[in-house]
Parts: sequence; C-alpha cells; structure tokens
Amino acid sequence: MNFEVNAIFQIAGIGIIIAMIHTVLKQMGKEDMAHWVTVIGFVVVLFMVVRLLDNLLQEIKTIFLFQ
Repeated sequence: MNFEVNAIFQIAGIGIIIAMIHTVLKQMGKEDMAHWVTVIGFVVVLFMVVRLLDNLLQEIKTIFLFQ
C-alpha cells in the first residue's frame, strides 16, 4: 500500500514540476521547448503508469493462480 501512495506523489510531483517549467518557458517565448518538455513529462509518467499496471496485473495473476 505504501508503494502506491509514493507512486501517486511522484506522478503528482512530476506534473507540478513540468507545469512550472512549461510556464517559465512559455513566458520566455520558447513555446516549442515548453511543448517538448510537456510531451517528455507525459511520456515519463506514462511509463510509470504502465509499470504500475504491470505490477497490478502480476498481483492479480498470483491471487487467482493463473501462472
């Protein structure tokens, strides 16, 4: 249970940092870089979520003995 809470806080932290970087770059007039930072942040979070879903499905498999 503790791991899932940490993962949620990590994803939220990444989102906040990416939003701040995006805002700063947009204010500086570098909108292309701001969009790239957002896309890269999205991909990182997507990989984290996929890894968490894989762990969840592995746990479901072990519970129902589908090995």
